[in-house]
Amino acid sequence: MKMGSSRSMLFFITLAIIILNLVAPTMAQDDGTCTHEGEYCLKCSDTVPYTAGDKYQENLNSLLSSFSSNTQNNSGFYSSSRGQDSNKVNAIALCRGDLPQDSCQAWLNRSTHILLQNCSTHKEAIIWAERCMVRYSHEVIFGIEQTDPFKRLPSPNPAKNPQQFEVVLTPLLDILSERAAAGDSLKKFAAGHAPVPGGETIYALAQCTPDMDKKNCSTCLNKTILDIGGGMNGGRVLKPSCNLRYEIYSFFDSRAGSLVDIPPPVPPPPAPAPEEAKKKGNTKQTVIIIIVVLVVFVTIFSSICFFFRVRKRRVKLEQDENSEDISLVESLQYDFETIRSATDDFSDANKLGQGGFGAVYKGKLANGRYIAVKRLSKNSEQGDREFKTEVTLVAQLQHRNLVRLLGFCLKAGERILIYEYVPNTSLNHFIFDTTDHAHLDWETRYKIIGGIARGLLYLHEDSRLRIIHRDLKPSNILLDEDMNPKIADFGMARLFMMDQTQGDTQTIVGTYGYMAPEYAIHGRFSVKSDIFSFGVLVLEILSGKRINSFRNRENEEDLLSYAWRNWRDNTVANIMDPKLRTGLGIEMMRCIHIGLLCVQENVASRPSMASVVSMLSSHSVTLSVPSRPAYYLQYNSGSDLTGSDESKNSMHVSRNKNSDFTEPYAR
Repeated sequence: MKMGSSRSMLFFITLAIIILNLVAPTMAQDDGTCTHEGEYCLKCSDTVPYTAGDKYQENLNSLLSSFSSNTQNNSGFYSSSRGQDSNKVNAIALCRGDLPQDSCQAWLNRSTHILLQNCSTHKEAIIWAERCMVRYSHEVIFGIEQTDPFKRLPSPNPAKNPQQFEVVLTPLLDILSERAAAGDSLKKFAAGHAPVPGGETIYALAQCTPDMDKKNCSTCLNKTILDIGGGMNGGRVLKPSCNLRYEIYSFFDSRAGSLVDIPPPVPPPPAPAPEEAKKKGNTKQTVIIIIVVLVVFVTIFSSICFFFRVRKRRVKLEQDENSEDISLVESLQYDFETIRSATDDFSDANKLGQGGFGAVYKGKLANGRYIAVKRLSKNSEQGDREFKTEVTLVAQLQHRNLVRLLGFCLKAGERILIYEYVPNTSLNHFIFDTTDHAHLDWETRYKIIGGIARGLLYLHEDSRLRIIHRDLKPSNILLDEDMNPKIADFGMARLFMMDQTQGDTQTIVGTYGYMAPEYAIHGRFSVKSDIFSFGVLVLEILSGKRINSFRNRENEEDLLSYAWRNWRDNTVANIMDPKLRTGLGIEMMRCIHIGLLCVQENVASRPSMASVVSMLSSHSVTLSVPSRPAYYLQYNSGSDLTGSDESKNSMHVSRNKNSDFTEPYAR
């Protein structure tokens, strides 16, 4: 199709603007020091704090100190762990590849001091200084490509000739990234420089943490090149697993970098020489036109080259990620006959239970491994491809307080999920069974409450995708051999594709009594819906009573109303399980307080799960006064209360009002 020259020029200029906007993302800085010329950037995680002076801090200080004092390491890369279980610290330190050992130790010593000073009590943090990076976490961080959090720090000064600058910068970063990824297990670093037509020289470096393999390092650096943007005469992109930097001055040891030969771009066709017969008055006008045409042509040509280079890299990254997803799906898929044999053809003898999503069976694979098999009910409208995608996502959610999804099976309408087998029964059995709940001492119950909170925090804030459970109850909390809690059935709403993970729904999923009022009545759900269910769980664990286990001859009262009334009347001891009456202390009262904060009717008043974890782990966190709970049931104080598991036939529900109660604890 033919177009006019003006229309073509407008199209290409518009295309160039769109391309430059797409490849130049920005990111706000978190403090005044985190700039292109700043001393350092740091990020302190807000998820899981530790208490000053505890074992985690001791392990952290010892581990980071060992990095800066290690005189035997000449590579500039340090990685190690210290401690066990919840007190275990994993740390990585990386000096810039051109730094000598003494300078590396000095930079590490200064950086760890800044990190510990600014991120005290945080279980996860990272600092990028000009010549080193230090990070630590309670989670495993070794050998894993991690690109978040990241900092993009462009120079405030534009390049003199942005088009020619980009033509040299992009291939220079490509070459250095390839060299860095090809490094060994001690150093993955490359530096070099290349001249820009017009007098400037670009100096650049690329580096990965050496614990990553070549493929992960290359992927990390290729993504980082896309983030670095353009148009400026300098810039840095800092990530936990890799980093890039370029300037128009030499900022690294000249012995570490060399001249990089950049293939010249295709030159534009020569402009036709003006005819000698033309008048002198037309010569000046002709020269101006030629210059304008050349500038426009070079701009369009550079933009198109840059566009296709970026597009090619994006396609390659997408192909790599798709191939990884396909191999992951294949590794997760089980053969139906294998599962049928493992469960003895889904025999009743192996049946562990029946839930709203289907029956659960115990199975044993040929290698002797025990598994839990959930045979889903056949009421999902989801296609096989979408189901595989959701299983792949949920299977990658791994936390010590979540039941691990091992895989799935699809055949002739059958949809089966395979989980790790947890030997103990559910929390439901231990807190409500009259013979077993006596075995749960306070320390065990407190550990269970904390584990459930950490598992929910991971689902709500720390996982790759936000998961709202929507059916949190004792029967969905399994206990391993050490009585550590594991949340089950998380992600079931996603696997059934009932609706999105937050918003409104016409399909109510869950168990009445544990549902937040805004969800049960209006179908509105959010992470605060899970907070409400968690509060009910806490009160059940503390009291040993079900949510609906109180009744009398004239009036009825549920556990929330009973707990609130005793809290208001300063008779908190009445809430506690009789088996826990001995040694009633500040920890128990704080848990009752936290439970009542979680079950408030006002959604905004309920704390976040990150706040709940902080409240449980540190007594220095001040707790606000809870308002009256949702579903508050009026109670005649002259009635006689007895425990009962029968369902209620009628109740008088009083909507929540503001309370003038100010005492935080009973005296």
